[in-house]
Amino acid sequence: MGPDGICGRVLKACADQLAPVFTDIFNLSLTLGIVPSSFKRSTIVPVPKKPRPSDLNDYHPVALTSVLMKCFEKLVRDFITSSLPASMDPLQFAYCHNRSTDDAIAHLLHTTLTHLDEGRGNYVKMLFISNFITDRPQSVWVGNCASSTLTLSTGAPQGCVLSPLLYSLYTHDCTATSSSTIIVKFADDTVVMGLISDNDKRAYLEEIKHLENWCQENNLLLNVSKTKELIVDCSKKQERHYQPVRTSGTTVERVDSFRYLGVHISQDLSWSRHTNSLAKKARQRLYHLRRLRDFRLPSKVLRNLYTCTIESILMGNITVWFGNSTKQDRQALQRVVRSAECITHTELPDLQTIYHKWCQTKARRIVKDPTHPNNRLFSLLRSGRRFRSLKTKTERLKRSFFPQAIRALNQGK
Repeated sequence: MGPDGICGRVLKACADQLAPVFTDIFNLSLTLGIVPSSFKRSTIVPVPKKPRPSDLNDYHPVALTSVLMKCFEKLVRDFITSSLPASMDPLQFAYCHNRSTDDAIAHLLHTTLTHLDEGRGNYVKMLFISNFITDRPQSVWVGNCASSTLTLSTGAPQGCVLSPLLYSLYTHDCTATSSSTIIVKFADDTVVMGLISDNDKRAYLEEIKHLENWCQENNLLLNVSKTKELIVDCSKKQERHYQPVRTSGTTVERVDSFRYLGVHISQDLSWSRHTNSLAKKARQRLYHLRRLRDFRLPSKVLRNLYTCTIESILMGNITVWFGNSTKQDRQALQRVVRSAECITHTELPDLQTIYHKWCQTKARRIVKDPTHPNNRLFSLLRSGRRFRSLKTKTERLKRSFFPQAIRALNQGK
């Protein structure tokens, strides 16, 4: 229910009576170019990110907007998207059909591994940037208390159907200017990648400067406090001294690991930190599963709970990290599955089976989507029955998602 107090069930139950009324309102709004102020009102409800929040940043603001406005926005969105190209911004992996965090991370890692595979002296620099229309009144609700109303005239309104499309249109021209740099976007989480050869960092530094200028020209502010630099350099024979990157007059913090879209990416491209995090989170859920077992819930119900609360954690973005995880990492995660089997008294699929299944599923979706930025990696041989394997020099690239996905597709034929 939005701030206007009208819930969706009422609109659905009275659709026949209300449809002509709202049709006239929507058409009049489009004709005059004015949106009713009651449609633009929103209520912000802060939801804690952690059990004991101690700072305002520990809350996630959730905007409740009018259901009527959402219906209106869907009509406008469909009209706008019908006139747009199928792939307006190929490296924007959010708000697009058949795109997900898996695709963004897989593209990021494949580009990195391919560049490292091409030469011993190559390395990659990644700059992770997190958190990059008019007269919209909003207030904040906490419990039964409401704040005074504040009218906003800038930014993409949260909770609105049109906001993702408007943001994508606004940032679609934020693209790389050099063949040795790549800008990968997932909503406002942006990664600037510099594919560096012969220790030539000029294109990477110029790309960062270009992004900074683009933000200034488009009235966007880079959040330097949430901007981190990660250097992936697998060359053991060369010792390099990396100069710090500065943006907006501030030195960017360099880290050895960064949590990008829920996945911990380390500078050595190992996955122990990520799998340890998954195992810890999954083991915490096992406690609740044991408690429910003590109440003598049927095994079928317990299995469904496992699938929803534990397996969903273990298989999150599994296609991008499982292939290069170590035997010890996999065993630690598999122990969680075996513990769940003892609790539920049912046989559960092992992670290797889940990984292989998801590789095939993900690969088939990419093959069927010619607008996908990684569709070009899947090319058929002359026979038309099998896909061409990707050339790899290192075991690290060979075990990554795309070579494994092609192998899984060929085995399934």
